[in-house]
Amino acid sequence: MGCGFAKSDKLKKRDRETMRAALLIQRWYRQYVARLEMRRRCTWNIFQSIEYAGEQDQIKLYNFFGYLMDHFTPNNICRNVDWERYFCYKSIEVPKLYSGPHLSFPITCSNAAELVEAFKNKQQLHSRYVLQLLGETWRLLRILPNISQISTCHSKEITICGDLHGHLEDLLLVFYKNGLPSSEKPYVFNGDFVDRGKDSLEILLILFSFLLVYPNDVHLNRGNHEDHIVNLRYGFTKEVLGKYRLHGKKILKLLQKIFSWLPLATVIDNKVLVLHGGISDTTDLHLISRVDRHKRQNRSGMTDSDLEDDDPTTKPVDSSRRRVHSLTHSSSTGTRHEVQRRSLQGLNNRVTCSVEEELKERRRQAGLSQSYGDLRNSLANSDSDPDSGELLESYGDEWKQIVDMLWSDPMPQDGCVPNEVRGGGCYWGPDVTEEVLQRHNLTLLIRSHECKQEGYEFCHNRRVLTIFSASNYYEVGSNRGAYIRMGPDLVPHFIQYQANRATRALTLRQSVGRTERSALRALREKLFAHKSDLISSFQEYDPENTGLISLGHWACAMEAVLRLGLPWRVLRTQLVGDTLDGMLDYHLWFRELAITEPNTEVRFTNTQILLETMYKHHSNLETIFRIIDTDNSGLISFEEFRQTWKLLSSHLQTEISDEAISDLAVSIDFNKDGSIDINEFMEAFRLVGGDLLQNEADLLQQQT
Repeated sequence: MGCGFAKSDKLKKRDRETMRAALLIQRWYRQYVARLEMRRRCTWNIFQSIEYAGEQDQIKLYNFFGYLMDHFTPNNICRNVDWERYFCYKSIEVPKLYSGPHLSFPITCSNAAELVEAFKNKQQLHSRYVLQLLGETWRLLRILPNISQISTCHSKEITICGDLHGHLEDLLLVFYKNGLPSSEKPYVFNGDFVDRGKDSLEILLILFSFLLVYPNDVHLNRGNHEDHIVNLRYGFTKEVLGKYRLHGKKILKLLQKIFSWLPLATVIDNKVLVLHGGISDTTDLHLISRVDRHKRQNRSGMTDSDLEDDDPTTKPVDSSRRRVHSLTHSSSTGTRHEVQRRSLQGLNNRVTCSVEEELKERRRQAGLSQSYGDLRNSLANSDSDPDSGELLESYGDEWKQIVDMLWSDPMPQDGCVPNEVRGGGCYWGPDVTEEVLQRHNLTLLIRSHECKQEGYEFCHNRRVLTIFSASNYYEVGSNRGAYIRMGPDLVPHFIQYQANRATRALTLRQSVGRTERSALRALREKLFAHKSDLISSFQEYDPENTGLISLGHWACAMEAVLRLGLPWRVLRTQLVGDTLDGMLDYHLWFRELAITEPNTEVRFTNTQILLETMYKHHSNLETIFRIIDTDNSGLISFEEFRQTWKLLSSHLQTEISDEAISDLAVSIDFNKDGSIDINEFMEAFRLVGGDLLQNEADLLQQQT
């Protein structure tokens, strides 16, 4: 008896010890996962803040880029018959040695499937077929409504995909899991097909081919990246010109027209609204369904629809309405004969007054850098048009509606405020969602536009659903992609995936660590671009010039200069090393970040500021170079390089001497042929592993 009780007590004691050990392990693991999750969220905030800051910068320069496009891009095509001749593919022959896919028109489902397989095997479609496919797509899109209406039935579900951003592997994985588009498997693709990824054109060609085969079952909504001005900065223009050097500009011009004709939204069973960005407190689907989404004012002062009056396939529209082709860029007016490229030298002679006057006029017309109220006042005060009030209501309201649809983001608070983070659209709250859905008798809003870690996310009491289909968007392992299946019950079902096989083999710690390193590298690039501003801000907290500031002051200065909205105190452990009694030596800190610093004060004045300005605006400079490089050679002359700097510095109100710019041009002419390779120029100012390529800084210091 006693022996039995003793054994029972021992077993209970062992069970208690085992349970205690299990609880300790569980507690440790939860803390471990919580720390990883905190690191992942900080990493996510870094990526997203830098992305939105770039978009804000891009929007601020929309009008400037539009001005350059008008002055350096010839546009002597007036009517659709001229467009047809310009885009004619019949004179382009397919050589016998061509081993890529062949298309027949009207295109068939087998053609579309063969195109998917060819792109999967890294084959390239011949430019003749590209132009022919795009031409057919343009003709079809012009007869589609602004808002597509589709219905479910018991025999099929609708598949909804979010942003793809040139990630062909994600699209192929969706097709592998879900099946190719067909009359039995309809799809809605919710915009942002292009930019950032390397296979944007292939994605477009696949989607357009299925659209031509199944026009009632494949639906494409426009995203904010379906815009030729945005494409200049975020990679799509460069991709097309690199893949099709001979006919790339024709392809881009045709895509520009196609983007302007993409529908703006899709409604499923009159209950579910699918659009790219979001809504605002003024969203009116009835107004949106009537706007002329393709219109813009061109150099001759005519709108696109004016040029299409002779086209019987285009329905008549109210000529009083005006739409901008690029959502924030309206072309400058001028005579129809101003079609020759204007010289950089001639433009530079007028840069101080002409550019600024043009930009003021463009801001008045396009209004993106103004609030809607400013736009209303500026148009209302215009005495050049006796019908300015009517023009305001048609142009201003339509412009605001479409920009809100493509650029807006939801927020947890009630209300509707300008989206100052992105620089376009608005932030709208749950109350706005409820009001807009109720007013249009809708139950759910599906949107994209924002990368989500799990590929999807509900908000606003599950009345708003964000879907994002580009996995590994910021870095390998940074996020999953997802798509939606929706049947007649209109309940969304999610399928998540990771397109990169290497990601599936990574542990959680490895995945977070890899993404974190990439985010911190991007953040160091921002630090380099703002080094002088940061040092000036640090010195405000260091009146005695000791070179030391507190960590609290460091965090305040970082946010004041960079304005990224990041948790700097949390990031301190990743960015700041050892401190002296809680005080940071900020000069030493910059050196530990491996950021190049000139040796003398003179060099700091002449070199460091130029380097920082160069790095801060390198994306804008590349955009300008792409515009100026009219022959698509990838090369610009010293004089064009100098004039580019003068144009940008004039717009940014930054003083840079001609001597410093000339010295810089000489230093990056690596083969000394008197011209600058655009790609080499961009490579020269890339941070690799935290270090600015020493080559460029050393050469520039020698020059100064």
